[in-house]
Amino acid sequence: MDSILNLDNELLPVHIAIIMDGNGRWAEERRKPRLFGHKAGVKSVRTVVETAREVGVRHLTLYAFSTENWSRPSLEVKGLMSLLDNYLQSEQQNMLKNDIRLKCIGQIDRLPGQVRKTMEGVINATSSCSAMTLNLALSYGSRNEIIRAVRVIAGECKDGLLAIEDLDEKVLSDHLDTAGQPDPDLLIRTGGEKRLSNFLLWQVTYAELYFTDIRWPDFGRSEFLAAIREYGVRQRRFGKTGAQLFQE
Repeated sequence: MDSILNLDNELLPVHIAIIMDGNGRWAEERRKPRLFGHKAGVKSVRTVVETAREVGVRHLTLYAFSTENWSRPSLEVKGLMSLLDNYLQSEQQNMLKNDIRLKCIGQIDRLPGQVRKTMEGVINATSSCSAMTLNLALSYGSRNEIIRAVRVIAGECKDGLLAIEDLDEKVLSDHLDTAGQPDPDLLIRTGGEKRLSNFLLWQVTYAELYFTDIRWPDFGRSEFLAAIREYGVRQRRFGKTGAQLFQE
């Protein structure tokens, strides 16, 4: 039994994905600039990453910046990129200490050069870490991810590297940004909204969804553990009946 969660290990999600929503509204409610909320949200990122590693989560995917976020005011985007660069620089040693491997998914080529340089440095430095994988979804959109994967698959078919009759769900999964990782078991969204917002649409097909009104800067250790406990009491049937599960 996990002493922190009081859950059997088999009830712990292997992969948790989080839509970190509510930073801007959290700041506006305090009559502060939106960037004030994003800065506060970085603390929640640190707390959740550390807690996930502590309880034994193997994969954690954080929706940090979407393809749609590029349309926000340029000052806010610039501030977000600066926060991202600072976070990556400051967290490299913690990731190494805690055996956390960093991966980034999305249209990474759209990120500013300095951010890409810092990100690639942390990815290389942590490439041998194996206790937990932290995926940062940056300039990420699920529809774009699927289209990019389909284009690569189409090219492989054209070049004779892949036969059309061999196309199946695994082939597509193997061409997504999350290739080689299990699909999320639990998807958490903070901030009160109840939608997927173009996040991991293929991968979360059978994920348990957990929505909370708590804004991301207020989402800490206890709130994260509460979401995992809620997951632990749900019955995941994957299309089967409850009776079938008990028979297995």
